Amino acid sequence: MALSEIKDNSSFFRFLCERVKVSSLLAVFVAGATTAALMLSLGSSLSSIEERAGALPWLVAPDNTLEERITIVSIDERSLAEVGPWPWSWDLIAELVEKINNAGAQLQIHDILYPPGDRTFDDRLLNSLTEPERSIIAQLPILQAQEEVLRTGVLTNPVNGVSCQNETLVGRFPSTSNFIGSSEKLSPVPKGHIVPIIDSDGAVRRIPAMVCVDGAAFSALALAPFFQLVGTGPWQAEIAPASGIFGPDQTLNFDSYPGLQVPLDAEGNMRISFRKSPSAFRSISAVDILNGNFDENVLDNVLVLVGATAFGLDDIVPTPYSGYSPGVELQARLLSSVLDERVPYSPSGGWLIGAFTCLLLAFASLQLALLRGRYAMLGLPLMTLLSPLLALGLHGVMLVNFSVWIGWVTAALFGFLTSTFLLLVEHARIRLERFRVVQNLTSYLPVETARKVAFESPSSLIQAERCDVTLLSADLRNFSAIGERRPPEESASILHYFFTKVNEIVERHGGRVHEYKGDNVLVVWEGDGASSALNALNASVEIESEINSTLLSETGVNGLEPLAVGIGI
Repeated sequence: MALSEIKDNSSFFRFLCERVKVSSLLAVFVAGATTAALMLSLGSSLSSIEERAGALPWLVAPDNTLEERITIVSIDERSLAEVGPWPWSWDLIAELVEKINNAGAQLQIHDILYPPGDRTFDDRLLNSLTEPERSIIAQLPILQAQEEVLRTGVLTNPVNGVSCQNETLVGRFPSTSNFIGSSEKLSPVPKGHIVPIIDSDGAVRRIPAMVCVDGAAFSALALAPFFQLVGTGPWQAEIAPASGIFGPDQTLNFDSYPGLQVPLDAEGNMRISFRKSPSAFRSISAVDILNGNFDENVLDNVLVLVGATAFGLDDIVPTPYSGYSPGVELQARLLSSVLDERVPYSPSGGWLIGAFTCLLLAFASLQLALLRGRYAMLGLPLMTLLSPLLALGLHGVMLVNFSVWIGWVTAALFGFLTSTFLLLVEHARIRLERFRVVQNLTSYLPVETARKVAFESPSSLIQAERCDVTLLSADLRNFSAIGERRPPEESASILHYFFTKVNEIVERHGGRVHEYKGDNVLVVWEGDGASSALNALNASVEIESEINSTLLSETGVNGLEPLAVGIGI
């Protein structure tokens, strides 16, 4: 009986070790499947979390260097208070444009719509915007669905070389038939669209590089300067496909600026960079321009963005820096990132980078799991906490240093789930092993003693206590001599049966085994009175009767004195 049980235990632990590896791999697979299911079912919510937390590296290490190539002229609350409510008269706007031109601005970019209306148009505004050929104004294609067709004013300055009929990845842009254009009298003024892509949380993080209206592509306002600064001819550009797994899905190339490439995503959008701190952009109040209370050097030979910053003009959007940033700031960010050639983009092979990150996190968690013991129990919880931070950290390094947006939620979720599931597997393994240890110990020891041996930490301190007890000592006489003549497996079987039987009998009579030593068993009953002594006596009678009648009669060896049970109380 003992031999078969020993073999069973050995096979069990070998089986357990194999199952640990299989279970660990299965945990990784389940983590991957769970991650995929969560990404599919909670895609919108997780995308919002990824965008918000993914911008944190910009906030942690912002670029505070003053942007000297761009100056914002803001129509702010003070301007409205002193000049009057918006919209201002054409003559007043013309005066603002003229003063900016006289200060030496290289180009004016108006993030303002000048639609047709009831106001009498003043030729002075047209002359101020067109004569120096240094101004660009806004036009607004409308991407949102409309119950009725909305077409006001005119759209001008389509970009040649960009097809709106392409259904493949390259050259795919949003399309609409609705728009708010400028007054027809401003048709000679170059224009760019100000169409925002509004995410589910209300933030604007992307702007289409082109919007197709009636089969023609119209450039974004932040890109229009790169067409206009080199001349007055037709605007020309082309779209190129991805050039590698680390490149963007597509790029916009300017015929007028060879070598300048703007990375775009699969839908033709530019991602807005929040690398620069809001304080890096210079801003002058429009009323100060009108009153001449400004340093003209601030506008000399720079790109001037004219836009509304007053809260009541409804051009306020949330950004990572603030919940109410002016829309003109987004135009400044786009323009600055194009000038620096640091427009953020997601690489076309971003899924490969994400998969590689997941593999690294899974490998680290698996190594901790296979080390087992305290390494797994301490390392896996730590890995559970660190996985999202590592994924976000890698994303931040790529974003800040290379303007590459690789994302982090998928890797973070996979790493978190992998280490969590592996921790559960390790916990289950330890519980199973402890259960098996206690189960084996209880075949020799009382349950309380077995648990004490199994769960208490070893100590070098002497643990002694004074107590009154009744002791019973039982041993196998002549066991050593028989052990020398018989196979060791047989001796082990005899001892196992002897110990197990004595333990069963002692527990029935209220005692507990104190120790096993060689072929001896020492049993304890609490107290030294008659009751304890009687229990010890009854147990000894039963031990002598059952052991002699079952075990000793079958273990005789010719030439040797047979086994016998010796008991002392």
